[in-house]
Amino acid sequence: MMMSIEPPAAVMGLPLPTAESTGDELFRMGMLYSTGQGGAPLDYVSAHMLFNLAAMRGSVEAKVYRKELSQEMASEDVAEAQRQARQWLAHG
Repeated sequence: MMMSIEPPAAVMGLPLPTAESTGDELFRMGMLYSTGQGGAPLDYVSAHMLFNLAAMRGSVEAKVYRKELSQEMASEDVAEAQRQARQWLAHG
């Protein structure tokens, strides 16, 4: 497992999901990570996690993007994204 040495997203000025984030906000955050735009690192695990949370909050677009992204990811990365989403929900 490769450890990231990048600073946390909050330090880099990227938006972070909060308990109050809407499905649309979570979807937009997922788009940043899935494309590596807006200063976000290209990170499919984080993008999948955000799309998953967005879908749970009613974003239909997020469901489509999550499915497409998961087809590009290794199964263990999808499992990690799902684990992170569950952890975020438990502590969010």
